[in-house]
Amino acid sequence: MARRRRQSDTAALVFVAAVLIAIPAAAVIRFAGDHVGLLIGVAIVVCAGLAGSALLVRRSRIKTREIDRVRLIEAFRLAQMTPTDFERLLASLCERDGCQDVRVVGGAGDLGADVTAKAPDGRRIVLQAKRYRITRAVGSPDLQKFGGTCFSIHKADVAALVTTAAQFTPQARGYANQMNIRLFDNKALSAWVSQTGPSPWD
Repeated sequence: MARRRRQSDTAALVFVAAVLIAIPAAAVIRFAGDHVGLLIGVAIVVCAGLAGSALLVRRSRIKTREIDRVRLIEAFRLAQMTPTDFERLLASLCERDGCQDVRVVGGAGDLGADVTAKAPDGRRIVLQAKRYRITRAVGSPDLQKFGGTCFSIHKADVAALVTTAAQFTPQARGYANQMNIRLFDNKALSAWVSQTGPSPWD
């Protein structure tokens, strides 16, 4: 008897569950039948949104690759300049981006400053230009020479070493961080030239 009662209770629970599932399912089916056009419209909007998102991602990737290509070309071009032409280029970039009182002061006795300027917001900028091979790394001695004069003698508010080299040594980066000197390697420089990246004082 107990077994039959349990079987009967189980069957009743299954029946109730089936009814509870069937009621909303029937309502959904009825709604779908009455609003076919609406559901098709929603599906079209969702599909269009997904397609649009995929297109934006693809365009973004293409744009990123194009920017990288332009920067690479600029890096090789800049590395072919003479040191004097490189200093003049940095000065012209400062003028292009709104600086005033731009001067090329590099040469014998420059005490580490190659270009000085006043930023659009009034800060004094001191740049040291290092026209090196792309494969060369700028070392700590270069930074130490510049760091010893850029603030104390040249009164820089913003001091930056700008180079055509591809990298700085870890020691050079450590010294620059300690002295608050900004570092611009060939990638950052190419981005500045092509206006796809910030200037040294931004």
